[in-house]
Amino acid sequence: MYGDYQVISSMGGNVVSSEALFTSTFQNPNFNFLPFEPLPLMIPKEENGLFLRGKEDMESGSGSELQAEDKTGNEENSSDQALKKKRYHRHTARQIQEMEAVFKECPHPDDKQRMRLSQELGLKPRQVKFWFQNRRTQMKAQQDRSENVILRAENESLKNEFYRLQAELCKLVCPNCGDAPVPGCVSFDELRMENARLAEELERVCAIASRYMGRPIQTMGALMPPSLDLDMNIYPRQFPEPIAPILSEAASFPDNNSLSFMEEEKTIAMELATSAVDELVKMCRSNEPLWIRSNENGKELLNTQEHARVFHWPLNVMQRSCEFRTEASRDSAVVIMNSITLVDAFLDANKWTELFPSIVARAKSIQVISPGVSGTNGCLQLMYAELQVLSPLVPTREAYFLRYCQQQNLDDETYWAIVDFPLDGFHNNLQSSFPLYKRRPSGCLIHDMPNGYSRVTWVEHAEIEDKPIHQILSHFVQSGMAFGANRWLAVLERQCERIASLLARNITDIGVIPSLEARKNLMRLAQRMIRSFCVDVSCSSDQLWTAIPDSDDDTVRITTRKVTEPGQPNGLILCAVSSTWLPYPHHQIFDLLRDERLRAQLEVLSDGNAIQEVAHIANGAHPGNCISLLRINVPGKSSQHVELMLQESCTDRSGSLVVYSTVDVDSVQVAMSGNDTSCIPLLPLGFFITPMERIKDDGNTEDENGHTSAGSLLTVGLQVLASTIPLAKISLSSIATINNHLCKTVHQIRAALSSSGSTLSFPDKGNGAVSCSESGNASEK
Repeated sequence: MYGDYQVISSMGGNVVSSEALFTSTFQNPNFNFLPFEPLPLMIPKEENGLFLRGKEDMESGSGSELQAEDKTGNEENSSDQALKKKRYHRHTARQIQEMEAVFKECPHPDDKQRMRLSQELGLKPRQVKFWFQNRRTQMKAQQDRSENVILRAENESLKNEFYRLQAELCKLVCPNCGDAPVPGCVSFDELRMENARLAEELERVCAIASRYMGRPIQTMGALMPPSLDLDMNIYPRQFPEPIAPILSEAASFPDNNSLSFMEEEKTIAMELATSAVDELVKMCRSNEPLWIRSNENGKELLNTQEHARVFHWPLNVMQRSCEFRTEASRDSAVVIMNSITLVDAFLDANKWTELFPSIVARAKSIQVISPGVSGTNGCLQLMYAELQVLSPLVPTREAYFLRYCQQQNLDDETYWAIVDFPLDGFHNNLQSSFPLYKRRPSGCLIHDMPNGYSRVTWVEHAEIEDKPIHQILSHFVQSGMAFGANRWLAVLERQCERIASLLARNITDIGVIPSLEARKNLMRLAQRMIRSFCVDVSCSSDQLWTAIPDSDDDTVRITTRKVTEPGQPNGLILCAVSSTWLPYPHHQIFDLLRDERLRAQLEVLSDGNAIQEVAHIANGAHPGNCISLLRINVPGKSSQHVELMLQESCTDRSGSLVVYSTVDVDSVQVAMSGNDTSCIPLLPLGFFITPMERIKDDGNTEDENGHTSAGSLLTVGLQVLASTIPLAKISLSSIATINNHLCKTVHQIRAALSSSGSTLSFPDKGNGAVSCSESGNASEK
């Protein structure tokens, strides 16, 4: 319908790309969930010849062994042996076939496996050992050669692009005077200084004009590149004036300026780091009795008594109290990112925050205690982080901790260990958070796999002050699902797929996206929208939420914030969030909210207007993981006034997100032209769906018949620009309006799900079955 786009040249600009956050080379021929074919591996002929000769030597297997045996003979026979031809033992086709089959399953067999294989094939154990060593060396060399060929091709492409841009620069002509734009007597430094001076002058003039006009004057330039035809030549190329790019005020980090490690403390910290890594590795690789699998839900539970017996944490000055609850969980998964890139992301606070936008509200690296080797192996950092749940009903968790990275050699395999451990005994006068939260040795063990994948084993272990939480979310938090290893790994899997899509080159996306750089810019804009929504609907940054007295189940919260910086609309923002339990599986609610055709049933969200998708970007294996540019068809409006909506939907086993924001055509044009998108104003709205069991007043999750009350928790977040004046006061009518809007949205979602006819059913004593919607309505009555 739309045609394919294949981009050869890249676009220039000063845009800070998301690739800077993940700069490691990423090769993954098995990345087949996106609608593009992987790049073929190119190996030069001469290298291919070396590869074939190396394969013959590898198949001989025991040549090095026989040479070593010859060298152990008597010295008087060495001259005769030198004249003889080197003896090689070539394996039979059956022997090679059997060893290849074993190699695919286990590239690193242990002694018992090698002994069994040698007996079956009639070989010596040393021959089998050398064959596997040569086979691993050959595979590594093949991968290195393939990567080198691709990197050389990319290098040549970049050089050609550089020469082309140089030639274009020489041809530039100033439109005013017709002369060269940068004469030889003027340096770029002088131009930058002049540009900064003019920008300050423009801001000063705009500030003076704002005082006289009574409204803010935006400083965004009016010069726009040629406009983008968003409706395939239906609409004329005329767009309204650009809207000002404003960002909400950045929340400051807690003031602990005196927090730093002295030289004598660094030695103790390194010793604690070594103990923490050992504990993490044992917790990742041990099973019973340290981890006991639950018979009810199959999850692994930490045996606290066995843990206290095995691990004696030094400098544990904080005595265990009945007011503190222990949370511990473990999970493992394969992610589509190599270990070097993952390690680099964990050691950079900004990259770590971008990797977990729905969990990490903000993070900061306070002090690098030890840089380690090449900034990774042996690196020890003092960090601060605030962790969040996407609901104002759950307080955030703030903690200072030490993060240590070490490369481990376990069973002849290379692992990377990333461990966080508390500041026990160092700084006891830190600013305390509410509730009190302390990370015990937690982190992940990363093992490289073929084709750029990594197996990550994650352990979360913490002590949290046992404070009451709203009933609708108490089981979700106290069971460890809110901040457990399962949620961390689920988000990591999804984000790694998103980054792989961002770095992909050979893609075919549907719609009006004209270039690869435009596709990347749209993905960056959507990522900022997701992150902004996650922070706006949680308790992060010390946001103060107020309960609506007449709300059902006391689950509606509102707050206001003043915005004076680029990134969001300038003025006073009113935000309202509601959390509601629904008796439907979370994927059913997700399908309703992400599909623009089904969502048209919800008049509150689209005002009853039809929505058409004009651009689509797949960024994950699940079809619901995508970014869409939607056009709202408003009857009676002229073709010159186009209403657009940017939407990103993502789902994993821990939950789903559907976030969207209205954008003007000029802002989309900025993104499509490859320019900086950080100043485009976004005011995101959205939904967060979490799989959750129904919790009754007595804390039981089962109904009268003993069946689990399965369902989902739907969190709806709405935001409106209440006033263009940041210092304005919010009115009661505005609060009542957004509350009614929120309640109507939830009601229409419930009605749409009920009418779909796909409700879950539970057995009933009287008539055999009763729908969830009926039981939910009954409970409400």
